Amino acid sequence: MPTKKGKKLSKTQKAKLLQEEEEKRLRDEEESRLQEERDEEERLERERKEKDIEKLELKDQERREDELNELGHLLEENHIAVTKWKNDVLEAAKWERYMRCDGAPDPAVPREINSYVTLWRDDPEINMTLVLKEFNLALLLVEELDGLLKDGIDPQESHKYQESLMELLELIHSKLLLSTEEILKNASSNIDTETGNMQTVIRDENVTLCLWANIKMNPRFKGLNFDEVGMGFQLPKQMAVSDIAIRILRTRYDHLSLMARMTHLSTDTPSCRSLVGNEEERGRKREVSPQPEEGQIQTQMQVDDAEGKLTPPPEQLLVKNGGTQVVDLMQYTPLGGVFYYDVFRLPPQAHRFNGWEIRQLLRTGLQLFEYPSENFEALTCPPVGVSVTLPDSAAFLVAPQVARWDTAGKQWRMDGITDISYEEAEAKISFNMDSFQAFVLLQETYANLPFQSWELRPLGQDSALFTVSGALIDLSITVQDNQCMLQSKQNKGFSHLTGKWMSGPALQRAMPNSGINIFVNEYTDKYISSCGKDPLTEHAAYEQMALFASACAFSWSKWNAKCGAEHLVMQVCEHLGPAPVPKDSWSLYLLKAQRSQKLEITEKSDAFSPDHHPGSEFHSTFIHMLQDDMSPDGIARSRKSHHLFVDTVQSLLCATRPLMYS
Repeated sequence: MPTKKGKKLSKTQKAKLLQEEEEKRLRDEEESRLQEERDEEERLERERKEKDIEKLELKDQERREDELNELGHLLEENHIAVTKWKNDVLEAAKWERYMRCDGAPDPAVPREINSYVTLWRDDPEINMTLVLKEFNLALLLVEELDGLLKDGIDPQESHKYQESLMELLELIHSKLLLSTEEILKNASSNIDTETGNMQTVIRDENVTLCLWANIKMNPRFKGLNFDEVGMGFQLPKQMAVSDIAIRILRTRYDHLSLMARMTHLSTDTPSCRSLVGNEEERGRKREVSPQPEEGQIQTQMQVDDAEGKLTPPPEQLLVKNGGTQVVDLMQYTPLGGVFYYDVFRLPPQAHRFNGWEIRQLLRTGLQLFEYPSENFEALTCPPVGVSVTLPDSAAFLVAPQVARWDTAGKQWRMDGITDISYEEAEAKISFNMDSFQAFVLLQETYANLPFQSWELRPLGQDSALFTVSGALIDLSITVQDNQCMLQSKQNKGFSHLTGKWMSGPALQRAMPNSGINIFVNEYTDKYISSCGKDPLTEHAAYEQMALFASACAFSWSKWNAKCGAEHLVMQVCEHLGPAPVPKDSWSLYLLKAQRSQKLEITEKSDAFSPDHHPGSEFHSTFIHMLQDDMSPDGIARSRKSHHLFVDTVQSLLCATRPLMYS
């Protein structure tokens, strides 16, 4: 069908259409003109900002050397003073040891420790009470040797300390075994009238020993709880009629994990250390590096200028597992010591006849009872049970995991453990094992990381409060001069640490051992997420934060995770009183390797922007950037900071690395 032609437009319609087209053209031209004006204004504004930035950068460059030298001078003064103090303390400790004249050997002298081991090995004393007294002295030597081993630089010296340490630990357990044998030899003389068997508990601050001797051999016997120490065991029927003795020995120290680390971690690879652990190395570099004029040290910015990129950290130190469930002792931390769960053949008991005591003497010593026995199939050897109350010396933030000691492989393993039952209200855990073995309770090392937030604020001259909101618990550390005090509302399991003053290094050792670790090392990235910051820039920030910790408050910023690896962002304000920081007092600062600046954005801004705050300047150091907004009193207070306070705060920041792990 033919298409129908459209109607012709009238003159009025044509005129109207032309008018609309003209109006549109004019609007487009006007919009184009306005856009050009806006573009020109933006170009001029951009050029103005660029010129302003060029002026600020030029001004910063002109004073860069002076600012770096002033910062270097402050750091050098502190470093020299702290080094002298540490050397004086070391010398005083050596003199105190010399003046004690108590016969205790110096573990740093192999000849003395070897003589001590020989004399104690030859000592015939096997009374448990007296052995434990000597045992506690030996543990102090173990702690000193462990400290020397961790601080050792010379591989030959470290090897000597390691040999002395392991020899001493083996002797400790040999003495405990001899004392255990002596008690069991007289088991029949100490029978409990209700059960017909012997059971006893011996304990002090380092050891808890539970012994049970099967005298009656009752086939209905299933197990025993030592209620006073919260430990117990369960036996299969065939063991209830065997001539055996059960020992559960808990030691607060853990030399098995130490043995595992010595065995499986390469001795020529740097040990796990945090930024604070590398400060001594930085100090040595400062002492041997060419010094700028006036004896001033290189700051981290100058080091960054000279060295460029960092060398990568050494490869992760892992226990080779061979396909079994071997515990990674970097991922997990044993808490509360070691539980040794053993079964022995009951030694021959004495028989009395006509006033005579007749006893069969064995030269084999205390013998282990073989279980499972090779004479029986595995199906006829049910697992053995054990239950323990969680030690009150450790905080288990989550349900603990259990690992057993693999004697042949010298490692902890999680396989071979079944029917684990955890009663949180009673803080009790029970489980079964295929055989009698030593075991530990484990917690993830970094369970409380990453931090949700953090704050470092002054409490007064040479006093500050470092607060961390962790993944599981919140805590704070008060720093006063060179002493630290831990505080937390949730202190179950570490109440022995809270509210007590101790040195920073002592606190950093005690907290992880009590299950409240907030400290990191170069391998922590393998187990938790981080912001991935440049370590030189990060360390420079901690150095300068510590210098001003008496006068400025520092806090976490959400923008730190969004500003890139080469930049750091934190909230800062001058704060001279002990009260909490008012919420509207904070300003944001951006730190780079070469420059620091105050930011225009706030925590409430919609997006991150690196634009500097109008009216502010650029500075080559963080402390000079902060001084622009500080009062004369605040600057004066920061300049009066004691070197030990600065060192303690810096060590705490370098050990926790809040700019990296929050």
